This record gives sequence, structure tokens and C-alpha cells, in this order.
Amino acid sequence: MAISLMLFGVLCALEAVLGAPRDPLAITLSGIRAEGNHLVNKDGQVVNLRGLNHAGTEFACVQGWGIFDGIYNSTLVEAFKAWKSNAVRVPLNEDCWLGINGLNPEFSGENYIGNLSSYVSMFTDAGFVVLLDLHWTAPGSQLATGQQPMPNMDHSVDLWKSVATHFKNDPNVIFELFNEPYPDNGNWNSQAGWQCFRDGGNCPGLNFQAAGMQTLVDAVRETGATNLVLVGGLAYSNSLAQWPQYAPKDPLNNIGAVWHSYNFNYCNNEACWNEYIAPVASKYPLVVTEFGENDCQGDYVVPLMQWLDGSNHANYIAWTFNTWDCNSGPALISSYSNYGTPTSYGQAVKNYYALKN
Repeated sequence: MAISLMLFGVLCALEAVLGAPRDPLAITLSGIRAEGNHLVNKDGQVVNLRGLNHAGTEFACVQGWGIFDGIYNSTLVEAFKAWKSNAVRVPLNEDCWLGINGLNPEFSGENYIGNLSSYVSMFTDAGFVVLLDLHWTAPGSQLATGQQPMPNMDHSVDLWKSVATHFKNDPNVIFELFNEPYPDNGNWNSQAGWQCFRDGGNCPGLNFQAAGMQTLVDAVRETGATNLVLVGGLAYSNSLAQWPQYAPKDPLNNIGAVWHSYNFNYCNNEACWNEYIAPVASKYPLVVTEFGENDCQGDYVVPLMQWLDGSNHANYIAWTFNTWDCNSGPALISSYSNYGTPTSYGQAVKNYYALKN
């Protein structure tokens, strides 16, 4: 940790002398879309997302005690601004959105949709980009109480048709079609896994009919929604090894790749990033919709962000702005006071965001 954070301090000093880089927060995010391997706004200016996850909307509803976790009013927006963030990722629960499988209507169906819509508008009205990701799912009458290896044909297609219809007139909302695929028992780079990822069906390690990413892209586009769509990879979105070959086809070519990166993942070093991630980032917009480390420190995330900001022009969103244990979360904050009191890990992220803005 000492070496990387010392280097980080040197970089801060150099940029103080030489001048700060272009402020991505000063560029409008309206009309965000894919162009080549970049995200651009309606004027064609390159956009770089540096955001924060705020979890809760995937689990509170199905657990029967609410819709959000922690604060969810304008104070949260001000906190995200204080952290120099320009994007927020909002996890979805398909049962809660669709109002199915006997959930309490106080926290599901129309009430869930209405509260989520207001929450999204609160951020987009403040100039943020909002990423909606399908986080917790389950087939049939099984409650969506956790992550599954793949989306399902029973509900996930209907979920995206409904979400896309609801937000298709808001170009500042991005659709992340599925949080962390891990078909074929989490295999990092198997043909069976990649085929399931794209095409769905009867897949190794699954006891339900999977909805492939192509089916979900088609479901979104059939509604007339033109929003940017993002698609992860295998092994909890840590593997992009064959992503270009198996990425779904988007008739609008408005699609980007999702990567998740933690210190405990298989692909957790620069050699792996250069071999498997950089080739994707050279051709498609890359959005790291989750990154972090489970040791409450910053010696993994700082070099990661530096690498992403190099020739890869990537976008990244830290996990997570919730008051959880920074080891098991990993959590960026220990309390919501003072715009979020950072953990040591959170402080490393906050300092880096401030440096780049």
C-alpha cells in the first residue's frame, strides 16, 4: 500500500503544479451514447463517467422493509457531488419492479416503480447519468432474493420491456442488462459459458431457461428505446476474454462492455488487464460498473483507476456508497454524515476522483 499511495501523492503534487486535467463534470452528459470506443454526449464530446454505486433497491423490497437503504433524498445527490461523481448505479430487483411472487405491494409494483422513477429523476435533474442494472432475479415463483448465474426467460425479458418503455425518453438513463453473469458454474472462459451468455437456453449449471444477452437487447430495442445498453462478461463480469466474439448485436450500435474488478478476482493484475481487457476497451466503450477491494485499503483501486485512465479511456463506478463493513462490502463510507464519512478504501477513491476533477 505504501508504494502505490506514495506514488499517488506524487501525482497529486505534479498535477497541482502542471494544472488539473479537463474536468469531466464540466461537460454536459445529456444524450449519452456510444461512439467508437468512447461515450459521447449529444454534441459529440467525449464523456468520462466516474460514479458511485448506491445499493439497496435490489434487496430492501424483497426483504419486506422498504425500497431504499440509507439516505435517498437530495442529501445523497449533494454527497455524490462532494465526491466529484457524475454517475450513480441503481440495482433493480425484477420481482419488485414487476410486482410478482406475493411481494408486499407497499414496496413493489407501482410503488416500487414510482419511487424508483422519482429517485432517477432526482439525479438526472441534477446532471447525473443513472445506470439501471438488473441485479437480483429468480425464475418462476422463486423469490428474487439474490444473484443468479443468468437472467431468466420467465421474468427478465418482461422486466426489460417494462423498464425500457418507462425510461426510453430519458437519454441520461443507461441500461445495464444483467449484473454479473456466471453461467457454466462460473467458468472464466468456456465456450459453453459464452454461448449461454449470448444465446441463453438450457445452460450448464442452471436449472431454468436462461435469457441470453441478445434476447435482452432485442427486448429493449423492440420498445423503441434508444438508450445506451451495457453488457457484462463471464465469471461475475470479471472475464471479457471472448466478449467481442459473443457480444450481442445491437441494431443501433449503441452498446458498451461492462467489467467488474476487485482485488479478489482472477483478473486482478495489469498483465491480465492488458491481455484481456484492453483489447475490448480499444474497440468498445468500457464501463467498470463495480470495482473495489476487501481489505479496507486503496492499494488495488488506485493503480486500477490509473490504468483505466491511461490509454483505455474507461469509465468506472465504485462499489458502494453504503454504510457496510469495508471488508465485506466493500463499503466506501462508514456513515452518511458530512456527505459520507469515508472508509480508508473510500478515502482513496474520493481522493482520486478529486484529483481527476
